[in-house]
Amino acid sequence: MNALLEALRPGEQDEALARAIDPARLPAHIAVIMDGNGRWARRRGQLRVAGHKAGMRPVRMVIEACAQIGIEALTLYAFSVENWKRPRTEVEMLWRLLRTYLRIELDELMRQQVRLRVIGRTDALPAAVREELDDALEKTAGNRGLQLNLAINYGGRAEIVDAVKALVEDARRGETVIDEAAISARLYTAGVPDPDLLIRTSGEMRVSNFLLWQIAYAELYVTETLWPDFTRGDLLRAILDYQKRDRRYGGLGASVAGSAPAGEVRDPFSPALSVPIQ
Repeated sequence: MNALLEALRPGEQDEALARAIDPARLPAHIAVIMDGNGRWARRRGQLRVAGHKAGMRPVRMVIEACAQIGIEALTLYAFSVENWKRPRTEVEMLWRLLRTYLRIELDELMRQQVRLRVIGRTDALPAAVREELDDALEKTAGNRGLQLNLAINYGGRAEIVDAVKALVEDARRGETVIDEAAISARLYTAGVPDPDLLIRTSGEMRVSNFLLWQIAYAELYVTETLWPDFTRGDLLRAILDYQKRDRRYGGLGASVAGSAPAGEVRDPFSPALSVPIQ
Protein backbone atom coordinates (compact mmCIF):
# COMPACT_ATOMS: atom_id res chain seq x y z
CA MET A 1 0.00 0.00 0.00
CA ASN A 2 2.88 2.34 0.77
CA ALA A 3 4.20 1.92 -2.77
CA LEU A 4 0.93 3.24 -4.21
CA LEU A 5 0.84 6.21 -1.84
CA GLU A 6 4.43 7.05 -2.76
CA ALA A 7 3.50 6.96 -6.45
CA LEU A 8 0.62 9.40 -5.96
CA ARG A 9 1.24 13.14 -5.91
CA PRO A 10 -0.19 15.09 -2.94
CA GLY A 11 -3.70 16.20 -3.79
CA GLU A 12 -3.98 13.80 -6.74
CA GLN A 13 -7.52 12.58 -7.39
CA ASP A 14 -6.89 9.01 -6.24
CA GLU A 15 -4.96 9.92 -3.10
CA ALA A 16 -8.04 10.22 -0.86
CA LEU A 17 -9.33 6.87 -2.11
CA ALA A 18 -5.97 5.21 -1.48
CA ARG A 19 -5.72 6.62 2.05
CA ALA A 20 -9.23 5.37 2.86
CA ILE A 21 -8.25 1.76 2.17
CA ASP A 22 -7.43 -0.36 5.22
CA PRO A 23 -4.15 -2.15 4.37
CA ALA A 24 -4.90 -4.79 7.00
CA ARG A 25 -8.00 -6.01 5.14
CA LEU A 26 -6.98 -6.10 1.51
CA PRO A 27 -8.39 -8.86 -0.71
CA ALA A 28 -5.66 -11.44 -1.17
CA HIS A 29 -6.86 -12.27 -4.67
CA ILE A 30 -8.75 -10.06 -7.14
CA ALA A 31 -10.26 -11.50 -10.32
CA VAL A 32 -11.47 -9.33 -13.20
CA ILE A 33 -13.85 -9.97 -16.09
CA MET A 34 -12.65 -7.34 -18.55
CA ASP A 35 -15.83 -6.66 -20.53
CA GLY A 36 -16.98 -3.88 -22.84
CA ASN A 37 -14.22 -3.44 -25.43
CA GLY A 38 -16.60 -3.98 -28.33
CA ARG A 39 -19.24 -1.59 -27.02
CA TRP A 40 -16.57 1.02 -26.29
CA ALA A 41 -15.50 0.92 -29.94
CA ARG A 42 -19.06 0.82 -31.30
CA ARG A 43 -20.07 3.92 -29.34
CA ARG A 44 -17.23 5.74 -31.06
CA GLY A 45 -18.03 4.45 -34.52
CA GLN A 46 -14.84 2.37 -34.57
CA LEU A 47 -14.05 -1.26 -35.31
CA ARG A 48 -13.88 -3.75 -32.42
CA VAL A 49 -10.11 -3.89 -32.79
CA ALA A 50 -9.93 -0.31 -31.54
CA GLY A 51 -11.69 -1.36 -28.33
CA HIS A 52 -9.32 -4.27 -27.77
CA LYS A 53 -6.31 -2.02 -28.29
CA ALA A 54 -7.75 0.58 -25.90
CA GLY A 55 -8.30 -2.20 -23.37
CA MET A 56 -4.56 -2.75 -23.06
CA ARG A 57 -4.10 0.49 -21.08
CA PRO A 58 -6.23 -0.55 -18.09
CA VAL A 59 -4.55 -3.96 -18.10
CA ARG A 60 -1.22 -2.29 -17.42
CA MET A 61 -2.78 0.06 -14.86
CA VAL A 62 -4.52 -2.69 -12.87
CA ILE A 63 -1.39 -4.84 -12.75
CA GLU A 64 0.74 -1.92 -11.61
CA ALA A 65 -1.79 -0.74 -9.02
CA CYS A 66 -2.31 -4.22 -7.56
CA ALA A 67 1.47 -4.67 -7.30
CA GLN A 68 1.78 -1.31 -5.55
CA ILE A 69 -1.14 -1.95 -3.18
CA GLY A 70 0.22 -5.32 -2.12
CA ILE A 71 -2.43 -7.63 -3.59
CA GLU A 72 -1.18 -11.22 -3.55
CA ALA A 73 -2.83 -12.46 -6.75
CA LEU A 74 -4.64 -10.95 -9.74
CA THR A 75 -6.49 -13.01 -12.36
CA LEU A 76 -7.53 -11.41 -15.64
CA TYR A 77 -10.03 -13.09 -17.98
CA ALA A 78 -8.26 -12.58 -21.30
CA PHE A 79 -9.72 -15.19 -23.68
CA SER A 80 -12.46 -17.72 -22.99
CA VAL A 81 -13.03 -21.09 -24.64
CA GLU A 82 -16.17 -19.55 -26.15
CA ASN A 83 -14.19 -16.71 -27.78
CA TRP A 84 -13.14 -19.06 -30.58
CA LYS A 85 -16.66 -18.50 -31.97
CA ARG A 86 -15.76 -14.91 -32.87
CA PRO A 87 -14.69 -14.02 -36.44
CA ARG A 88 -11.33 -15.48 -37.34
CA THR A 89 -9.86 -12.05 -38.07
CA GLU A 90 -10.77 -10.85 -34.56
CA VAL A 91 -9.32 -13.95 -32.88
CA GLU A 92 -6.06 -13.62 -34.82
CA MET A 93 -5.90 -9.94 -33.89
CA LEU A 94 -6.32 -10.84 -30.20
CA TRP A 95 -3.35 -13.20 -30.44
CA ARG A 96 -1.27 -10.46 -32.06
CA LEU A 97 -2.24 -8.07 -29.27
CA LEU A 98 -1.24 -10.61 -26.62
CA ARG A 99 2.15 -11.17 -28.22
CA THR A 100 2.69 -7.42 -28.53
CA TYR A 101 1.72 -6.92 -24.90
CA LEU A 102 4.19 -9.53 -23.70
CA ARG A 103 7.03 -8.00 -25.70
CA ILE A 104 6.33 -4.44 -24.59
CA GLU A 105 5.48 -5.12 -20.95
CA LEU A 106 7.91 -7.87 -19.99
CA ASP A 107 10.56 -5.46 -18.72
CA GLU A 108 7.93 -3.67 -16.62
CA LEU A 109 6.67 -6.96 -15.19
CA MET A 110 10.22 -7.79 -14.22
CA ARG A 111 10.73 -4.37 -12.62
CA GLN A 112 7.61 -4.79 -10.52
CA GLN A 113 8.55 -8.38 -9.60
CA VAL A 114 5.32 -9.71 -11.14
CA ARG A 115 5.19 -13.50 -11.51
CA LEU A 116 3.19 -14.60 -14.57
CA ARG A 117 1.05 -17.70 -14.74
CA VAL A 118 -1.31 -18.82 -17.52
CA ILE A 119 -4.47 -20.76 -16.71
CA GLY A 120 -6.54 -22.52 -19.35
CA ARG A 121 -6.12 -25.10 -22.09
CA THR A 122 -2.98 -23.58 -23.51
CA ASP A 123 -2.15 -26.59 -25.69
CA ALA A 124 -4.79 -25.32 -28.16
CA LEU A 125 -3.11 -21.93 -28.61
CA PRO A 126 -1.16 -21.07 -31.77
CA ALA A 127 2.47 -22.17 -31.55
CA ALA A 128 3.82 -18.61 -31.79
CA VAL A 129 1.61 -17.52 -28.88
CA ARG A 130 2.68 -20.46 -26.73
CA GLU A 131 6.32 -19.65 -27.46
CA GLU A 132 5.91 -16.03 -26.32
CA LEU A 133 4.02 -17.11 -23.21
CA ASP A 134 6.59 -19.76 -22.30
CA ASP A 135 9.37 -17.19 -22.59
CA ALA A 136 7.53 -14.75 -20.29
CA LEU A 137 6.71 -17.52 -17.81
CA GLU A 138 10.33 -18.60 -17.63
CA LYS A 139 11.68 -15.07 -17.20
CA THR A 140 9.22 -14.10 -14.45
CA ALA A 141 9.31 -17.41 -12.58
CA GLY A 142 11.75 -16.14 -9.97
CA ASN A 143 9.84 -12.94 -9.19
CA ARG A 144 8.38 -12.62 -5.71
CA GLY A 145 5.72 -9.95 -6.11
CA LEU A 146 2.19 -10.04 -7.49
CA GLN A 147 1.01 -13.38 -8.90
CA LEU A 148 -0.58 -12.48 -12.26
CA ASN A 149 -2.82 -15.17 -13.72
CA LEU A 150 -3.86 -14.71 -17.35
CA ALA A 151 -6.90 -16.83 -18.15
CA ILE A 152 -6.37 -17.75 -21.81
CA ASN A 153 -8.52 -20.30 -23.63
CA TYR A 154 -10.13 -20.64 -20.24
CA GLY A 155 -13.54 -21.93 -19.16
CA GLY A 156 -14.70 -22.65 -15.63
CA ARG A 157 -16.53 -25.84 -16.59
CA ALA A 158 -13.58 -27.03 -18.67
CA GLU A 159 -11.30 -26.45 -15.67
CA ILE A 160 -13.50 -28.55 -13.40
CA VAL A 161 -13.68 -31.31 -16.03
CA ASP A 162 -9.88 -31.31 -16.30
CA ALA A 163 -9.56 -31.43 -12.51
CA VAL A 164 -11.96 -34.37 -12.26
CA LYS A 165 -10.09 -36.21 -15.02
CA ALA A 166 -6.83 -35.72 -13.12
CA LEU A 167 -8.50 -36.92 -9.92
CA VAL A 168 -9.82 -40.06 -11.61
CA GLU A 169 -6.40 -40.78 -13.09
CA ASP A 170 -4.76 -40.38 -9.67
CA ALA A 171 -7.43 -42.63 -8.14
CA ARG A 172 -6.48 -45.35 -10.58
CA ARG A 173 -2.95 -45.14 -9.20
CA GLY A 174 -4.17 -45.62 -5.65
CA GLU A 175 -5.24 -42.14 -4.49
CA THR A 176 -8.83 -42.59 -3.34
CA VAL A 177 -9.58 -39.45 -1.32
CA ILE A 178 -12.21 -37.41 -3.18
CA ASP A 179 -13.18 -34.18 -1.47
CA GLU A 180 -13.15 -30.43 -2.08
CA ALA A 181 -9.48 -30.15 -1.23
CA ALA A 182 -8.61 -32.88 -3.74
CA ILE A 183 -10.45 -31.06 -6.53
CA SER A 184 -8.99 -27.67 -5.57
CA ALA A 185 -5.50 -29.15 -5.71
CA ARG A 186 -6.05 -30.13 -9.34
CA LEU A 187 -7.49 -26.85 -10.61
CA TYR A 188 -5.43 -24.57 -12.84
CA THR A 189 -5.17 -22.17 -9.88
CA ALA A 190 -3.82 -24.75 -7.40
CA GLY A 191 -1.72 -23.05 -4.75
CA VAL A 192 -3.34 -19.64 -5.23
CA PRO A 193 -5.97 -18.38 -2.74
CA ASP A 194 -9.51 -18.29 -4.08
CA PRO A 195 -10.60 -14.80 -5.21
CA ASP A 196 -11.94 -12.57 -2.44
CA LEU A 197 -13.19 -9.98 -4.93
CA LEU A 198 -14.55 -10.47 -8.46
CA ILE A 199 -14.85 -7.30 -10.54
CA ARG A 200 -16.89 -7.18 -13.74
CA THR A 201 -16.95 -4.16 -16.00
CA SER A 202 -19.68 -3.05 -18.48
CA GLY A 203 -22.61 -3.71 -16.15
CA GLU A 204 -23.39 -7.29 -17.21
CA MET A 205 -24.74 -9.34 -14.29
CA ARG A 206 -23.19 -12.74 -14.99
CA VAL A 207 -19.95 -14.58 -14.28
CA SER A 208 -19.48 -15.90 -17.84
CA ASN A 209 -18.02 -19.31 -16.96
CA PHE A 210 -15.16 -17.72 -15.02
CA LEU A 211 -13.55 -19.42 -12.00
CA LEU A 212 -16.82 -21.17 -11.18
CA TRP A 213 -15.32 -23.29 -8.39
CA GLN A 214 -13.08 -20.59 -6.95
CA ILE A 215 -15.63 -17.74 -6.64
CA ALA A 216 -18.01 -19.67 -4.40
CA TYR A 217 -17.63 -17.02 -1.67
CA ALA A 218 -16.11 -14.14 -3.62
CA GLU A 219 -17.59 -10.67 -3.21
CA LEU A 220 -19.00 -9.47 -6.55
CA TYR A 221 -18.52 -5.91 -7.76
CA VAL A 222 -20.15 -4.84 -11.03
CA THR A 223 -19.53 -1.45 -12.59
CA GLU A 224 -21.19 0.11 -15.64
CA THR A 225 -17.76 1.37 -16.74
CA LEU A 226 -16.57 -0.25 -19.96
CA TRP A 227 -13.17 -1.91 -19.64
CA PRO A 228 -11.17 0.61 -21.77
CA ASP A 229 -12.45 3.38 -19.45
CA PHE A 230 -11.60 1.51 -16.22
CA THR A 231 -9.26 3.61 -14.09
CA ARG A 232 -7.14 3.25 -10.97
CA GLY A 233 -9.89 5.12 -9.12
CA ASP A 234 -12.40 2.48 -10.22
CA LEU A 235 -10.14 -0.24 -8.83
CA LEU A 236 -9.71 1.59 -5.53
CA ARG A 237 -13.48 2.13 -5.22
CA ALA A 238 -14.03 -1.60 -5.79
CA ILE A 239 -11.58 -2.43 -2.98
CA LEU A 240 -13.24 0.11 -0.67
CA ASP A 241 -16.64 -1.41 -1.42
CA TYR A 242 -15.21 -4.86 -0.67
CA GLN A 243 -13.95 -3.64 2.70
CA LYS A 244 -17.49 -2.55 3.63
CA ARG A 245 -18.91 -6.03 3.07
CA ASP A 246 -19.85 -8.38 5.91
CA ARG A 247 -18.32 -11.67 4.75
CA ARG A 248 -20.31 -14.49 6.39
CA TYR A 249 -19.33 -17.60 4.40
CA GLY A 250 -22.77 -19.07 5.02
CA GLY A 251 -22.85 -18.20 8.73
CA LEU A 252 -24.11 -15.19 10.68
CA GLY A 253 -22.16 -12.00 10.29
CA ALA A 254 -21.09 -10.06 13.34
CA SER A 255 -23.55 -7.33 12.39
CA VAL A 256 -26.31 -9.88 12.98
CA ALA A 257 -24.79 -11.92 15.80
CA GLY A 258 -23.77 -8.97 17.95
CA SER A 259 -20.34 -7.92 19.16
CA ALA A 260 -17.25 -8.85 17.20
CA PRO A 261 -15.78 -12.19 18.31
CA ALA A 262 -12.09 -12.89 18.63
CA GLY A 263 -10.27 -12.71 15.31
CA GLU A 264 -12.47 -9.96 13.89
CA VAL A 265 -12.11 -6.21 13.70
CA ARG A 266 -14.57 -3.37 13.40
CA ASP A 267 -15.07 -2.01 9.88
CA PRO A 268 -13.81 1.62 9.95
CA PHE A 269 -16.51 2.57 7.45
CA SER A 270 -19.38 1.43 9.68
CA PRO A 271 -19.09 1.40 13.49
CA ALA A 272 -21.79 -1.27 13.75
CA LEU A 273 -20.23 -3.65 11.24
CA SER A 274 -17.38 -6.11 11.73
CA VAL A 275 -15.73 -8.33 9.17
CA PRO A 276 -13.34 -11.30 9.38
CA ILE A 277 -9.67 -10.47 9.14
CA GLN A 278 -8.46 -11.64 5.71
